[in-house]
Amino acid sequence: MILSLFLVVAYLIGSVPFAVLVSRAFGLADPRSFGSGNPGATNVLRSGNKKAALLTLFGDAAKGALAVVLARAFGPQWFDAATLPLVVALAGLTAFVGHVFPLFLGFKGGKGVATAAGVLLALNPWLGLGTLLAWLVVAVLTRYSSLASVCAGVFAPLAAVWVFGIREEILGIVAMSALLIWRHAGNIQRLLAGTEGRIGEKKSPSSPPR
Repeated sequence: MILSLFLVVAYLIGSVPFAVLVSRAFGLADPRSFGSGNPGATNVLRSGNKKAALLTLFGDAAKGALAVVLARAFGPQWFDAATLPLVVALAGLTAFVGHVFPLFLGFKGGKGVATAAGVLLALNPWLGLGTLLAWLVVAVLTRYSSLASVCAGVFAPLAAVWVFGIREEILGIVAMSALLIWRHAGNIQRLLAGTEGRIGEKKSPSSPPR
């Protein structure tokens, strides 16, 4: 019962649609209506408003981190030391699921890259920073956010094993990475076809949501 409560709270935190809320606050078009149709920071950036994109990025990362921090802060009252790390990892995973399948957007959310980064940073700063560095290197070299995200998704579980060793909570990170890569299936197809948009490209009024 207590675990279910923790996970419901984490899911609701993850469901907060910062891309839509920030875009409305800045008077921008709904990010689901242009570009990739993805309610995330990269698509908000296609509106041309860098400040809105940064705020979206921060908000999406913060909600992933918050779910982990809350589970770590309140979990010891209900779970023993052996179980707590798994509960914390599951809270992070559930917040990520909330972003990808948000209650407040009819279960049609973003790819979860920033939220996953927030989860990893809160679980272990070195793990989070290493994964962000992997993303950044690929993004700078290719200017493809999607390719950088997929590479980071592959990198994160491997780095987690190096940081934590083989432990049960690694399963939460593996599941999060697998879901993140699955959410990029369409991007992978466009990368192979040479039609994927690059970082910083502005929205095209004629581009249908993908």
